[in-house]
Amino acid sequence: MKEDLSIYVHWPFCLSKCPYCDFNSHLSNAVDHNIWLRSYIIELEHFGDIIKNKYIKSIFFGGGTPSLMEPFVVAGIIDKISELGYIDNKTEITLEANPTSFEIEKFKNFNLAGVNRISIGVQSLKNDDLKLLGRNHDNKQAIKAIEAATLIFPKLSFDLIYARTNQALQEWKEELQEAMNLASGHISLYQLTIEKGTPFYKLFRDGNLTIPNQDDAADMYNWTNFYLESKNYSRYEISNYATNGNECIHNLTYWNYNNYLGIGPGAHSRITSKDSIEGTSTESIMMWHKPEKWLQSIKDSGQAIQTNNKLSLQETVEEFFMMGLRLENGISFDSKRFNGRRLFDLIDQKTAEYYIKLELLDCSENIIRLTKKGLMLHSYLVPRLIKTQI
Repeated sequence: MKEDLSIYVHWPFCLSKCPYCDFNSHLSNAVDHNIWLRSYIIELEHFGDIIKNKYIKSIFFGGGTPSLMEPFVVAGIIDKISELGYIDNKTEITLEANPTSFEIEKFKNFNLAGVNRISIGVQSLKNDDLKLLGRNHDNKQAIKAIEAATLIFPKLSFDLIYARTNQALQEWKEELQEAMNLASGHISLYQLTIEKGTPFYKLFRDGNLTIPNQDDAADMYNWTNFYLESKNYSRYEISNYATNGNECIHNLTYWNYNNYLGIGPGAHSRITSKDSIEGTSTESIMMWHKPEKWLQSIKDSGQAIQTNNKLSLQETVEEFFMMGLRLENGISFDSKRFNGRRLFDLIDQKTAEYYIKLELLDCSENIIRLTKKGLMLHSYLVPRLIKTQI
């Protein structure tokens, strides 16, 4: 049986930079797509030994705005991956898109290139809020994109952001109900967060941007979960909801801390292999972030690795729990992964018992998960749960 591998492809360019976004994205109106395709292929060849003999269970084109890519670039990357590894009709191939008319026109060609799942960055169905969020589409384009994608792709998802400026619970209820009339199996719902280094951060810091308080945001979150459950959408991860069988295979790779390879500017990889000393060893690889630096490095040396490190046991455990405890089902703990160490060798038992008493955590010898209430506090709880010295 072949080992599984997921591959992430980062396209770093956007038409404009959204004021809330802290992703590795850059503005560019003049991209030579032929040069970029050649560079992606060279990078894939550099990692040929990692890809070779692997079953590729998912490919994810993220960004940036990958729907700005020419479809021949997407096709060329998929073809190269299929030369190096194994792809079949069960391989999930996702491409992120924005719902502008220019990008909608390319949907059919992306599907012909091999994309079988589209993820659309809608963010809001309210025109005033789309302007505030710096989006380049309106409500009608968003609906048109979802309807067009439904006819073309076997699977699709779209994103919405809630707890936006001046948004009340009733307004969010109406918007989500409208969205669910368009959804077909998967939806991602993110609470607006103010990230350092973004234009929204400066506005918020200076008192020129307000967002709902914690109690109001929690009301939106709780109602969202209740409503989507009534629609047979399970929250399988903090911000992601799906009907049975429509979960995102690629993102589950991250949350289950399985092997993935990232190519393109700023992409990350986690490759775990057997180690005679530690049992398993996790390799962390990161590419150069700036597109021009990444391209030049590919040209000069055939690869664009900025850092390549073996994670310490402490780092691996922290990442493993931070990712796995995002899942509503939590972690089915396998001691073999950590060379025989048991669950309570890695987490603080007194803290765990305290969280259990507060109904924030469920835990047994081999199963650990945050409760629905605990998932709301994931970023606070998990770092305090892990032992500081392992």
